[in-house]
Amino acid sequence: MIISRTPFRISFAGGGSDFPEFFLQAPGAVLSTAIDKYMFIMVTRRFDHTIRVSYSRTETVQTVDEIEHPLVRETLRHLGLTNGLEIVSIADIPARTGLGSSSSFTVGLLHALYTHKGQYVSAERLAAEACHIEIDVLKEPIGKQDQYIAGYGGLQLIQFNPDETVFVDPVICSPQTKTELGANLMMFWTGTSRRAADVLEGQRRRIDENRGVLGELRDISFRMRDVLVRGTTLSGFGGLLHEAWLLKRRLADGITNPSVDACYERARKAGALGGKLVGAGAGGFLMLFVERQNQSAVRAALPELRELPFGLEAQGSKIVYVA
Repeated sequence: MIISRTPFRISFAGGGSDFPEFFLQAPGAVLSTAIDKYMFIMVTRRFDHTIRVSYSRTETVQTVDEIEHPLVRETLRHLGLTNGLEIVSIADIPARTGLGSSSSFTVGLLHALYTHKGQYVSAERLAAEACHIEIDVLKEPIGKQDQYIAGYGGLQLIQFNPDETVFVDPVICSPQTKTELGANLMMFWTGTSRRAADVLEGQRRRIDENRGVLGELRDISFRMRDVLVRGTTLSGFGGLLHEAWLLKRRLADGITNPSVDACYERARKAGALGGKLVGAGAGGFLMLFVERQNQSAVRAALPELRELPFGLEAQGSKIVYVA
């Protein structure tokens, strides 16, 4: 039995510049961090030659081609695995909540299956192959940031280059600054889930007209990195998060809605310096930057929303059990 553990993520700025339609013409960049909420994938041999896949439903099939879960089917095809497997996924957070669960699933599944085959695989290879499966094979209208932060973990500035290379650069800041950043972040469940591809397809169609906005979002990711590197005060980080959210709302229709906007404004009046809907938007989790002395007031301002306590995660996808 093999078990992989792959973190979910939150991204702060730069989303959209990780689409090939953008970065093949000009470099893109995203500031992102892994968090201590995970996707667990268990892989074990079956006694017979069937394949059993268990997620929100259970499939038992004779061949790979019969598998309805697209990520499982194409990952098995990619690795040339054909039968006699049981695959089970368990997540700390439901899918379609903006935390990059699909890419964490793909990276974690690749990791577990490579280990099942007795092969070591690097974070770079896991991320690149997850991108290939999701973007090239399945034609999902998504970018590349989620696969890379799931593979590498940590707090990273991820750059996407016109030659299709990807640079994953850790943010070099003090442990105290990382602790302070984590302590100033709050996350609230909006009660609404959505399929990221439905929102991102609209963003992708409008990349040419939004190229200037995407460039500004990319640049904000570098400015956020610089705030963390200086480490003197993080209030500027919250202000940049607010600036990025105002820009992101312009990328496509449906990124936000009146209910989310009302919650965000109440949080701002209670002391939040900035925030955003994590992921593509349109639902999921509302992340806020709130200095600790104002966090009780922000909670009181959002009584209808469920808070999700979380921390930053230094590690990417890893194998946690082999037997």
